[in-house]
Amino acid sequence: MNTNDGGHHDAAVDALAGREYERAGNRYTRGGRRVLADPRPDRDPFEPDEKGWIGQGLQQLLAATVAYRVAGRDGRATQRAVEGLAAARDFETVLDEPGQTACLAEFVADFRVAGGLDGAEAAYDDAAERYAAAGDAVDSPQALATTPLFEAAAATVKQVARGQADGEIAIKWEDLHGSDPSRPGEFLAHRARFKKQRFPGLVERAVDDGHLAAPRGTTEYNNDTHQCPHCGSTHVNWAGTGILCLRCSRPTAEK
Repeated sequence: MNTNDGGHHDAAVDALAGREYERAGNRYTRGGRRVLADPRPDRDPFEPDEKGWIGQGLQQLLAATVAYRVAGRDGRATQRAVEGLAAARDFETVLDEPGQTACLAEFVADFRVAGGLDGAEAAYDDAAERYAAAGDAVDSPQALATTPLFEAAAATVKQVARGQADGEIAIKWEDLHGSDPSRPGEFLAHRARFKKQRFPGLVERAVDDGHLAAPRGTTEYNNDTHQCPHCGSTHVNWAGTGILCLRCSRPTAEK
């Protein structure tokens, strides 16, 4: 993480590796709140920010919501989703770069899905409309989509999806974004439309499977020194504070 989360994100990933999903939700929650309060040493969260570092705080609250759902703690998931919704809406008064309020609206829809709340489809439609309306003011949608706010908004759907694809990259850049960056509004609106179709089903399957994968960090296939004692894979993922199995997100062991 590039923000001051006090190590909670890595601790949450360690908890995911141990299949301790409520503990993961707790650590994601603590990390998210800390980032929203003080994202970086030189950054007041209630001042305009072209990069949108507070997105990493919202992302941790979103991951916490999914973790609580997977843990069977639906009440806590609802509470975290409502908290995330409120925070995302509040920051709409702060982040004023073209497209940023649309990205926050995208987060609002994500929280509705993750928390099992009503109104997700309408929220995604609202986000898509905001992206379309902001298009003329966006010079480079590709550059905007690689800022911390936008990358954070894409992180959780990718994390949930990889748990259902043996740890591989199940959602790519071209899946989330439109095909024509010369039409910035449509290019970015595709994010909301894609999630409207895919994110609800991905979350429900994660809940049914009782499994939330670790996020993908630095990876290596056919590692010479580590092997997963659970599934036998030698494909590894450096995430959290250890070396995890790329396929099943459990801790690996030295050969």
